[in-house]
Amino acid sequence: MRLTITELLWLFLIYSFFGWVIEAMVGSIKNRRFTNRGFSTGPFCPVYGIAAAIMQITLSDLVSNPVFLLIGCGIEATVTEWYTGKILERLNRHKWWDYSHKKWNFDGYICIQYTLLWAILGAAAVRYGNTFFLFLYEFIPKPVPAVIVWTLTAFLIIDSAVSLAALLHLHRAKTGKQKSHGKLITAVYRTARRIVEYVDRRMAKAYPAIEEASEEIIKEGRFAEGCGFYKLFWLFLIGALLGDLTETIFCRITGGVWMSRSSLVWGPFSIVWGLAITLATTLLYKDRDKPDRHIFLVGAFLGGAYEYVCSVFTELVFGQVFWDYSKMPFNLGGRVNLLYCFFWGIAAVVWIKLLYPYFSGWIERIPKIAGYVATWILVVFMTADIIVSSAALVRYDQRAGGAAAENGWEQLIDENFDDEKMQQIYPNAKLR
Repeated sequence: MRLTITELLWLFLIYSFFGWVIEAMVGSIKNRRFTNRGFSTGPFCPVYGIAAAIMQITLSDLVSNPVFLLIGCGIEATVTEWYTGKILERLNRHKWWDYSHKKWNFDGYICIQYTLLWAILGAAAVRYGNTFFLFLYEFIPKPVPAVIVWTLTAFLIIDSAVSLAALLHLHRAKTGKQKSHGKLITAVYRTARRIVEYVDRRMAKAYPAIEEASEEIIKEGRFAEGCGFYKLFWLFLIGALLGDLTETIFCRITGGVWMSRSSLVWGPFSIVWGLAITLATTLLYKDRDKPDRHIFLVGAFLGGAYEYVCSVFTELVFGQVFWDYSKMPFNLGGRVNLLYCFFWGIAAVVWIKLLYPYFSGWIERIPKIAGYVATWILVVFMTADIIVSSAALVRYDQRAGGAAAENGWEQLIDENFDDEKMQQIYPNAKLR
């Protein structure tokens, strides 16, 4: 069943709320007082909503097969939990939860007991819960549901941004020195700081571990040291460029033809590869000293999951199928296959053990001022490139369905990115 973006957000918000209720109950019972364990200040725990939305998109066709539905829900919820834990750890360099004391745990973030629980809850949500909540969405008079959804979504985005600011400045805000500003700027600064400090205290009470002393010391003085935003952005850019070049050469060697492998309309950039490099660095950076087999297994599993989600996302949003492995053995819905999962594992080892130290060193040699200026110029360019490419792909899909341009931006896209040009940029894309 194909849902609209608003319907998916409806499910996302509902399950984010139920997830917050579950976390608040567990935290309150454990601490013997009310505890808001959500990332945001409001009554939402987005990781539950994200998992529920992914399950609805990818597993709704399995409602008639309860065994595979349970397996799929367990895997997807566990991967989501692991990703979330590792990303939060990279942001603050501490574990927000730890299952190390439980049997059959992996990395302290996931364990078999919770995997089974998530499988049962996820299967119940996909098979019964979503049907009821979507019925409720249709039952409420229009446009009330859409107004509720987009209002709460805007609130959650702002709330999460404030919580992220608190997280990034959890230690820095307490020790940093105030600078002298004008009265208006000072008032704004103090108001923002009060909000951040309130969220800071709430998060510290809910997750005491994030207040502990950091194990990782970040040097100061050079550009993009450590594994923060600037380092990750440049790695994303390098990965996107090298990924496009690698695929182009691979197609030339195996197929005998030169063809575009870019994800974007301007420049040779493969977003899938850029995001893969960024995620691999974020999730495996702290594990870079662990054995190669650990990196390989994590890379193979998460690489396959990442490729599957990318395939579903591009088909859902843009109406395009950019790769199809249906003819390869051991494939899953034509979206991933076992051989390429092994390649992801090998790539993870090669990247984090061999290539990352060199690229990291090269990035840190960029002069600080030039690095900051160049970064934000490239951020603006890549943002514009992604927006225009997304609009061009949406119109490409709409034109295939016979939809004519109805407004100015659609006409502008059609004039500059007609079907012939889109076929040159995306020769392997298949319309649904």
